[in-house]
Amino acid sequence: MVVRAIVVGSLNYDITVWVPRRPEVDETLHGDRCEENAGGKGANQAVAAARLGAEVAIVGCVGSDSRGDYLVAQLDAADVNREHVYRGSNSTGTALITIDPEDVSIVVIAGANGELDSAKVELASAEISAADVLLLQGEVGVNAARTAALVAAAAATKVIFNPAPFNEVVPAVLPLADVVIVNRHEAEQLGDVQVPVVITTLGAQGCEVKVGSDVTMVDAPAVEVVDPTGAGDAFVGAFAVAYVDTEDAVAAALIAVRAGAAAVSSVGAQPSMPTWEQIDSV
Repeated sequence: MVVRAIVVGSLNYDITVWVPRRPEVDETLHGDRCEENAGGKGANQAVAAARLGAEVAIVGCVGSDSRGDYLVAQLDAADVNREHVYRGSNSTGTALITIDPEDVSIVVIAGANGELDSAKVELASAEISAADVLLLQGEVGVNAARTAALVAAAAATKVIFNPAPFNEVVPAVLPLADVVIVNRHEAEQLGDVQVPVVITTLGAQGCEVKVGSDVTMVDAPAVEVVDPTGAGDAFVGAFAVAYVDTEDAVAAALIAVRAGAAAVSSVGAQPSMPTWEQIDSV
């Protein structure tokens, strides 16, 4: 069975810098290196699912600029259907990522991602309805995300919601979600909600899977962290594919933690989305 997945989400041009520590106020600090790659939570999760053999389409917006050209070329290379990736009047979304020995922080400029609206999502209604699973995040507007969730719910397409960043999209989509995937910070903001499956990712400690009142801890393999960017997206994409295949949240999480571990072992968000072979080798 080939899993059919559709993503309504962001496409960003990632600029990543590595620093020995965070600069103080008014301080200029020399970084160690800089990388530029394709990113955006929506596009990352689409590529993650495609690398695992899913048939994937994405709905989103990029600018009419060279960065937009680059991002759609990367979707083509990953065999992600981009029929519903539109060119906006704003510049392509950008993510500025800072990595130090302790953590990662990200500043996102939405750019053309902010132009994804309900009308553009409705153009993909047939694809959403035909999919096994819809992936949503918090990097596009509330109306676009809500419209996609409504179309999916009406067609019994599973809705996997990754509320990152945690914003006004959450109350609009949460009642329609079958699975919610959050990190520790987002879990605190989410609180105790009534969703069939809630998964909290815990980095090197794996994840917590809550199905109804049952809670299961899933350990992650120990790996050397090269670049943590995109690990959560690798988790979500792998979970989506495995969950459709198995209909078992814990079994899917066992695969997803290995996908996240594989992703942190190399540089870049989309470039680090793993294949089955890479997951198996972790």
